[in-house]
Amino acid sequence: MTTPIPIKPPASPAEVFDLTGRTALVTGASSGLGRRMALVLAHAGATVAVTARRTARLESLAGEHPSIHPFVADLADADSRQDLADRVENEFGCLDILVNNAGLANPKPIEQESLEDFESMIEINLTAAWHLSKLFGVGMVSQGSGSIINIASMLGVVGATPSKQTGYPAAKAGLINLTRELGLQWARKGIRVNAICPGWFATEMTDELLDSEAGIDFIRTNTPLQRAGVVHEIDGPLLLLASDAGSFMTGSIMLVDGGWTAR
Repeated sequence: MTTPIPIKPPASPAEVFDLTGRTALVTGASSGLGRRMALVLAHAGATVAVTARRTARLESLAGEHPSIHPFVADLADADSRQDLADRVENEFGCLDILVNNAGLANPKPIEQESLEDFESMIEINLTAAWHLSKLFGVGMVSQGSGSIINIASMLGVVGATPSKQTGYPAAKAGLINLTRELGLQWARKGIRVNAICPGWFATEMTDELLDSEAGIDFIRTNTPLQRAGVVHEIDGPLLLLASDAGSFMTGSIMLVDGGWTAR
């Protein structure tokens, strides 16, 4: 048997979720949930590297908190991912927290979807997360600890129709099971791997849907909580998985979807 872990005394929420002294990387941080998550981790005490393609947006984000540091990269490119890992580890050493948030959707029915369309969805939504987990996981294994948080989607659990698309839900479904597999492979090496599956959130990616009465009505009618999520509603799940509060969680898939998948 393993040595019993002593029970910690009750602590304040600030102590339970404290990330002081830890280093994180958030991908896809130039807008939406990624931007919010970077700020939340920084306010919890972490040093946060952020990456995306849009330089001006990353610099603007870094200007909002002194613990946020921008690293421009194109995560659809394998060489760019390797270069990002080298730059981040050269500056900060091994990561404690990796948030694989970068993602892209391109809704269209399969009759209109090219092979290149499908492959690009797999590359950015699944392959990039696998690659970065491998690149930064080496350091986590060497230090015996780490938390990887994959931002999947409720559309990795259920079909996307009537928002017709195949690449995005296929990639997110793959990311969910990648999370489970890495959680098992690395559990005894001190690395926790979990996923958050957001539902419809008001972000840049959903602007077109939420700009129409039909889109708003679609979400209101089909979401048990009768609305889209607001970015701050991802804060709690993120901090749970990033901090010691989630120390007994790995391979978990957290649905934050207003009840969409419970219907």
